[in-house]
Amino acid sequence: MREKTEQFDFYMIKPSHYDDDGYPIVWWRTILPSNSLAALNGLARDADRRRVLGSDVTFNLVPIDECNQHVVPAKIVREIRRRGSKALIGLVGVQSNQFHHALDLAREFRAAGLPVVIGGFHVSGCLSMLKEIPPEMQEALDLGCSLFAGEAEEGRLDQVFLDAWHGELKPIYNYLKDLPNIANVPVPWMPKESLERNSGQWSSFDLGRGCPFQCSFCTIINVQGRKSRFRTADDLEGIIRENLAQGIKAFFITDDNLARNKDWESFFDRLIKLNEEEGLKANLTIQVDTLCHRIPNFIDKAKRAGVMRAFVGLENINPDNLLAANKRQNKITEYRHLFQQWHERGVFTVAGYILGFPGDTRESILRDIEIIKRELPIDILEFFFLTPLPGSEDHLKLHRAGAWMDPDLNKYDLHHRVSHHDTMSDAEWEEAYRAAWDAYFTWEHMETVTRRHARLKGGRPKKALQYMVEFKLLYDNEGVHTLEGGVIRRKRRKSRRPTMKREPALLFYPKFAVESARKAWSYWRGFRKAKALLQTIVNDPARWDYDDLATRPLCHNELEALDLFHETRGGEAAVAKQQRQEALLEQVKASHAAA
Repeated sequence: MREKTEQFDFYMIKPSHYDDDGYPIVWWRTILPSNSLAALNGLARDADRRRVLGSDVTFNLVPIDECNQHVVPAKIVREIRRRGSKALIGLVGVQSNQFHHALDLAREFRAAGLPVVIGGFHVSGCLSMLKEIPPEMQEALDLGCSLFAGEAEEGRLDQVFLDAWHGELKPIYNYLKDLPNIANVPVPWMPKESLERNSGQWSSFDLGRGCPFQCSFCTIINVQGRKSRFRTADDLEGIIRENLAQGIKAFFITDDNLARNKDWESFFDRLIKLNEEEGLKANLTIQVDTLCHRIPNFIDKAKRAGVMRAFVGLENINPDNLLAANKRQNKITEYRHLFQQWHERGVFTVAGYILGFPGDTRESILRDIEIIKRELPIDILEFFFLTPLPGSEDHLKLHRAGAWMDPDLNKYDLHHRVSHHDTMSDAEWEEAYRAAWDAYFTWEHMETVTRRHARLKGGRPKKALQYMVEFKLLYDNEGVHTLEGGVIRRKRRKSRRPTMKREPALLFYPKFAVESARKAWSYWRGFRKAKALLQTIVNDPARWDYDDLATRPLCHNELEALDLFHETRGGEAAVAKQQRQEALLEQVKASHAAA
């Protein structure tokens, strides 16, 4: 007789966070897939294949992205008990704004006697930068939760599984000082049934971790380190083939800056080969810096490899602000060349823009947005509050100074103000943030961006307008940042934040129905208007002749002529530096020619 196989349930939950009304932000379909969830699921799948808990133990892996699936702890507890399994609850990739909600979920699981481990950027960032354990993490420890800091490759997740199986979980697993190799190790992977909950059915993976730069607002350098580590082209091919086999063709490569991955060319070459020789095409979204166009062949090969969207860390167009954030690698004199190169190849650009640097005012922010609209061919500009995220240098400085920071971590989503500004009042800063969204996403500017794409041979004006309208309508209707957006908001009455009163059913459901109907009407009107606008643009006989300052070829005197270089703080100094460098380069060339 065969021995009875034992079961080990591993629930991987990527938590959402509460909206301003206290309900977890959950959608019918989400926009962005979770790479933390995919990475851990890939490692857990490999552990199951290797039978790390013994030949008679099989895993039941359950990845849950709460952004597109309600998490009901009582229901999960019942399922585990029905199966008679040993289990581990993993709260995965928990960011600072998600930690309070993660703690609320953990409290219910611990009350049922289930072991819980919490990992992610908040735990890792705090343990990396702070001498003391912050109160919310101590509360998790007091509940009996374990904390995991660092990355889980090289057998670290195996050890957690073994400890959980034997009932011997450690309070803290800290691997921050021992960054693992990520080449030729199990890769991120999610089953199709999970990915179908994402709008567009796309997945995510990383090809490298770590960043060489020193931006003061960033947590990555203090969690993943400044030494970069990379996967291989064979890893990439395996990821693409396995996902294509299950019908997944679109991918978000989550590297903070793919252009600084030393193996970028071998990655692109492999993707080009798969596409051009085997017809295996991937639709890619990547993240890059503002100097990627200086790398020979990078943008051309990115396009051939399947890159359709590029997130660019623009952050600001004021050199003084960039210096204040240690963002020295951003050169405003390069911006037009950068964005024009992406635009001419039909790649959509999404640029992050931070509001609240020391020299910012409402007036200067709105002035700069108009300059961007007029002089840079950026498609989407997404705005963020300058936020002292735990794990960043900015947070550490304010913490040491005893400066006020909002104690409610739920607000640390870059969409809420959580500190004070040097010159703007709290109300002025918040108003400037709202005004920035309104100023950029006007119908007039959305028409401009669409016409820029309509003029291109092979351009996709329909997609350009669709992306912009989606951003505008999400911001206008949902009260969340667009990167947290999705399709059709869902709410569960009993999931409201414990610190807020649960609404009676007779109040909650009618209110939610009216709210949903109002949003549906707003979306219908917006998309109807967009459809009419698109028809006007594509049917315009002068469509191919469209021209504006942002798309016009670079000219010899633009450093003297553009407001980008003369209306921004530090702009003229940046131009003078550029001119000195060019003059020096010409002198060197002349001396070589003479020799």
